[in-house]
Amino acid sequence: MEVKEQTPHINVDFFEDLTGDISKSASKGVDEVGNRIKMLREEKGLSLDELSKMTGFEVGLLSQIENNEIQPQLGTVIKLSKALDSAFSRIVSGVGEKLYSITRKEDQKTISRSSTLTGKKKLYTYKSLAPEVKGRHMETLIVQLEENPDEEISVHEGEEFIYVLNGRVKLKIGQDRFELEPGDSAYYLSTTPHVLGSKNGNATILAVLYG
Repeated sequence: MEVKEQTPHINVDFFEDLTGDISKSASKGVDEVGNRIKMLREEKGLSLDELSKMTGFEVGLLSQIENNEIQPQLGTVIKLSKALDSAFSRIVSGVGEKLYSITRKEDQKTISRSSTLTGKKKLYTYKSLAPEVKGRHMETLIVQLEENPDEEISVHEGEEFIYVLNGRVKLKIGQDRFELEPGDSAYYLSTTPHVLGSKNGNATILAVLYG
């Protein structure tokens, strides 16, 4: 049976500047997450051992994160932010000082996320679109997904909304599996174990996380 390729429900050319060169600036901002976690830990006067006991993460893993040897999963960041009494958005993209945010293409912050187990497999790259708003509770991201054959599970507090811009996305929520195409979207509670990745090659999504 021949499967016809669906035409995206939106003009994805509009997003070309957001998604087309995401890998070119992938080094910009990559090391900031570990630096922010270390700064917050030291501000609270906590040792790595104490933070390990509070979060359940091994000391060695925490040390690798702070030394920017591993880019943590968003679920890991959220757990650390809770332990450090800080909004996860502060760790992900810094503290904002404005009442609104207009983010130009050249000002987008890019961070690469890797497996927390090995640090060798990059699962996705994302750009923060509204890092300057003070006291925000949502993170709006343009995410370039990689394939996730090992189906590394993510589970954390909060809610997530994703909208597929291009490519095909494989999404598992609990025991239910979905394949999303351009124009498809999903909204789910992050406390439900979920797995997200591209079906083949790369896929790009708009993601909104509420923590």
